[in-house]
Amino acid sequence: MTPVPATVQVTETLRRAAREMVEHDVGALVVHAGRRAIGVVTDRDLVVRGLAAGLGTDATVQQVTNGKVIAVGHTDLVEDAFEAMHAAGVRRVPVLDGDTLVGLLTFGDLGVERDPSLTLRPW
Repeated sequence: MTPVPATVQVTETLRRAAREMVEHDVGALVVHAGRRAIGVVTDRDLVVRGLAAGLGTDATVQQVTNGKVIAVGHTDLVEDAFEAMHAAGVRRVPVLDGDTLVGLLTFGDLGVERDPSLTLRPW
């Protein structure tokens, strides 16, 4: 899990999201609506759902963010997180402690740790 991931507000522009990705050297940002994490936007979303679909760089992140809002809890079992991600068809999910964002989990993270009895707490 990546603790304290880079974020972007749902109302920000695609240009701003792309700049955040460059600044933080990442390919995905956790999307917020106010103080609440509502999903993830990727560099691929910016290109495929944004630019290739004819949206300009001033379109909002909301216009390209996947409609599947899924997150996992920081005490969820790794196996349960994997199943939730697989069922939703997503490769990255915000990790929450209540309503507080504590990390970003990817399929790659899950490939490193194979013990399903472990929780998602940062180690």
